[in-house]
Amino acid sequence: MDEKVHQYIENLTADRSDFFMNMENYAKENGVPIMELAGMETLLQFLRLQQPKKLLEIGTAIGYSALRMATEISQVKIVSIERDQERYEKAQQFVQQSGVGDRITLLYGDAFDLIYEVAAYGPFDAVFIDAAKSQSDRFFASYEPLFAENPVVYTDNVLFKGLVAHQTGDESRNVRQMLRKINRFNEWIMSRDDYHTVIIPVGDGLAISKKR
Repeated sequence: MDEKVHQYIENLTADRSDFFMNMENYAKENGVPIMELAGMETLLQFLRLQQPKKLLEIGTAIGYSALRMATEISQVKIVSIERDQERYEKAQQFVQQSGVGDRITLLYGDAFDLIYEVAAYGPFDAVFIDAAKSQSDRFFASYEPLFAENPVVYTDNVLFKGLVAHQTGDESRNVRQMLRKINRFNEWIMSRDDYHTVIIPVGDGLAISKKR
């Protein structure tokens, strides 16, 4: 999206509570990746329309998105997975400080090792994939058996600053490899006949996949 339009939208967005503004400042100061504001607000709007009761989040970071989702969707119960110990512990602190911690379960470990543990909390009618960008297809496929009958899957970072569409030529080998994997996921999910999928060019790119 054009940067001026992006900034215009962010300027129109209402301020968050002091609690969330503090989380945003912490993330910025400590280099913790959290969902971009426009993308976060878009995700929340779709969740308001969907009103899920059980949501799985792959990629907690410091708990920002989980807490925002739990605050906006009053009946949702969230299970969130994080493999970085420092971020997991910080997320625990923020969840304990919030008023919605009773509806958030944080799990520490690699998502691919926790499938059986997560299964006890499912099935999930909403899934938010916001972890390793190059692993989105594996996350989706690995957890698909835990989806509810008519799930909606939200996947962040599917455009990666627009580089999936037009690389500058200055990207490192690792970045080019990651872009190939992101593009592979995009082609895979868009071609699936059992899901309706759209990709919205907001934030870092948000894919929304609804079971047919």
